[in-house]
Amino acid sequence: MSNATGNLLIELLVEELPPKSLKKLGDSFAEVIAANLKAQGLAENDAVITAFASPRRLAVHIENVAAQAADKSASQKLMPVSVGLDSNGQATPALLKKLGSLCIDAMDMPVSQLKRTFDGKVEALFFDSVVKGVVLAEGLQRAIDEALIKLPIARMMTYQLADGWKSVNFVRPAHGLVALHDAEIIPISVLGLTAGRETQGHRFEARVKAVMLKNADSYESQLKNEGAVIASFPARRAEIVRQLQAVSAETGLQPVEDEALLDEVAGLVEQPSVLVGKFDNAFLEVPQECLILTMKANQKYFPLLDASGKLSHQFLIVSNIRPADASQVITGNERVLRSRLADAKFFFDQDRKKTLAARVAGLDKVVYHNKIGTQAERVERIWAIAQAIGLRLGGNVLAAQAGEAAMLSKADLLTGMVGEFPELQGIMGRYYAQHDGLSHDIAFAIEDHYKPRFAGDELPRNMTGLCVALADKLETLVGMFGIGQTPTGDKDPFALRRNALGVTRMLTEKKIEISLEEVIRISSGVFNNKINFGDAESHQLLNFIYERMSSQLREQGYSPQQIEAVIAKRPQFLNEIHQRLAAVRAFSALPEAESLAAANKRVSNILKKAEGAVSSAVNAALLREPAEQALHAALNTVMPKTDIAFKLGKFSLALQELAALRTPVDTFFDKVMVNTEDADLRANRLALLAQLRQEMNRVADISKLAT
Repeated sequence: MSNATGNLLIELLVEELPPKSLKKLGDSFAEVIAANLKAQGLAENDAVITAFASPRRLAVHIENVAAQAADKSASQKLMPVSVGLDSNGQATPALLKKLGSLCIDAMDMPVSQLKRTFDGKVEALFFDSVVKGVVLAEGLQRAIDEALIKLPIARMMTYQLADGWKSVNFVRPAHGLVALHDAEIIPISVLGLTAGRETQGHRFEARVKAVMLKNADSYESQLKNEGAVIASFPARRAEIVRQLQAVSAETGLQPVEDEALLDEVAGLVEQPSVLVGKFDNAFLEVPQECLILTMKANQKYFPLLDASGKLSHQFLIVSNIRPADASQVITGNERVLRSRLADAKFFFDQDRKKTLAARVAGLDKVVYHNKIGTQAERVERIWAIAQAIGLRLGGNVLAAQAGEAAMLSKADLLTGMVGEFPELQGIMGRYYAQHDGLSHDIAFAIEDHYKPRFAGDELPRNMTGLCVALADKLETLVGMFGIGQTPTGDKDPFALRRNALGVTRMLTEKKIEISLEEVIRISSGVFNNKINFGDAESHQLLNFIYERMSSQLREQGYSPQQIEAVIAKRPQFLNEIHQRLAAVRAFSALPEAESLAAANKRVSNILKKAEGAVSSAVNAALLREPAEQALHAALNTVMPKTDIAFKLGKFSLALQELAALRTPVDTFFDKVMVNTEDADLRANRLALLAQLRQEMNRVADISKLAT
C-alpha cells in the first residue's frame, strides 16, 4: 500500500436496525471512526466526513485519509541524572533496567546519546526516538472496534456466526463489511466478517443481487442506481418530506407535522414512495386525537388535515416499495388501518356507556405509590389542594369548580381508550366529561390539568384548569420529596423537574398572586402524616423549584448574575420575578451600579464577619464622623421613596432611587473605620451597614452583580 492519501469508505451491512435509534447510531458510528483516525494521524482534523445510515446499513465516507500516518518524534523522560548516572558518568543499574524495559540495548544506546535537560529544578535523562506512523489497516481496525463498542445500543443481541460455533453480540445480526481506501480493500474484520467491496441494495427493488463497489466515492451513487437505496439519512428524510408535500398538495390537505415520526419513517424505508389511503368517514365520529395517534403510533402514517386543522378521511403511507400498480399496497394498508380504527371506535363507544363520576370509585384499586397510597387517595389530595387554591384565587365559585374537576381528573385512567393509549389521558377525560354534560370549564380543566406536559407546551386555558394543574403538580412534588424520592442524576421517574417548571410557568406567566410557600404549605397539609415533610424538606423543595426556575430564566436570555441577584432573595410571589429582573437589568445600566454592587458586596462581607447578632437600629447620637452622618441622612431620604415604590411593585424605580447613595457610601468607606476599638461605635456602624444592605437588597441582592 502506498503512502498516498485517498478517500475512505466503511460500511457495516446488518439486518433491520431499530428505526427510532437509526440516526443516532449512524452519527455515532461515523463520528467515533473519524475521531479515532484523526487521533492516530491518519485523517486531518478538518477532514470532510459523511455519515450514512439506512435500515440495513451504517457507513461513513472520510476524505483524504492517509495510507500510513506520518512518523512522529517522541521524547521520553527516563529518570533524574543523579539516579541514572554514577559519579563516573556511567549508567547505573536503575538506568540499565529502565532501558531494558523499553527494549533498548545499552550497547546500542550509549549513555552519551541520551539527552540531558532540566525538568523543573532537576536535570533529567530523556530518550529521543522516532515512532513509525500507524498503517491504515491497523489504525482502521482500532477505529471500527472502538466505534462498535461506543454505539448507543440499549439492548444487544447474541447470535451465532456462520460456522455454527462462535457467537457475537451486536444490535442486529451483521452480514457484510466494506472497507475501501479509494478502490483498494483494507484488510480488517469485525463480528466474524472480513472486509470486501460487496454490499447489497434494496431487498426487493435492487437491480443487481450484489452491488460491487468500484471505489469509496462511488458508494452513494451505486447504491442509488444499482441498489435502489438512498443511503444518506438526511437525503432520505428530505425526499420523504418532498413527497409528502407534493402528494398532499394534490389532495388540498396538509400532513400532520411530526419531526419524530419523520425520523422514525426515515429509519424504516430505504427508497420511500408516498401513497394516499382512505378510511370510512364514519370513523371521524371518534375524537381525532385518537385516530391521529392510532395512525402515527401503530402504523407510521401521516394523517391529513384540512386548513382548519380538522382530520380528514385520507392519510399518507410512506411505502418501502414502488410497484407499477400501487393499488394493492394501498388496499393492504387501508385494511390494516380499518381494524385499528374499529378498535378505537369500539373503545370510544364502550367508554361512553359509563360516566366519569361512576369510574372514580374504581381508582381505589389502582396503586399510585406503595408509600403514599392509591390513585383514589391521590385524587382526594389533589381535590383538597385545588379547592384551597381556588378559594384563595377566586372564592367559593372557583373552589367548587376546581374541586369538581379535580375529583374527575384521573377517572379516564380506567377507560379502555386510555388503557390502549396512555398518551390520551386527560384528552379523553375532556371528551367523556362533555359527553356527560359537564360544563366546558370542567371538561377543559380535566384535559389541561396535565399541562404543561413538556417545554414550550401551552398552559391551562381557564382558572379552573390552572387550580387543578397546580394541585396535581404540587401534590406530586410534596409527596415525592416527603418520601425522599428526589431526582438523582438523569433519573427522574416522577418527572419532578418538569412538574417544578410547570408550577413556575403557571405562577409567572399567568401572573398568579399567591405565595410559593403558601401553596407548598397547603399541599403538605393534605397528606395526613403519610409523609415526612418538615422545614428541611420544605427548604429542599423550594431550592429545587428555584433551581429549575433559574435554568428556565437563563434560556430566556437573562444573565446569570441578574438571575442570581433576584433568586437569592427567594421571592415568594413568582409573578414578580420578571418585573424584578427587568428592574435589575435597568439598574445594571446605571453609571452608579458597579460601585454600589461592589459596596454592597463589601458590606455583606463585613457583616458576615461581625461577632454576634447585628441590629439594624441606628442610634443617631453615636454617629460621630461626618461621613457616617451623611450616609445616615441619605438613607433617611431614600428609604421612604423606595418603600413606596416597592409596595407599589415599581421595582425599577425602587432600584433607581439607590443611585443617590453612591457618593455617601463611597465616602463612608473612605473616611470611616467600621471595626473601631469603641464597642458602641462599632455596633452602631454595623447597624448602619445592616440598614444599608437591607435597603439596597429589597428587590434583589445587588452584591451578586459585582464583578
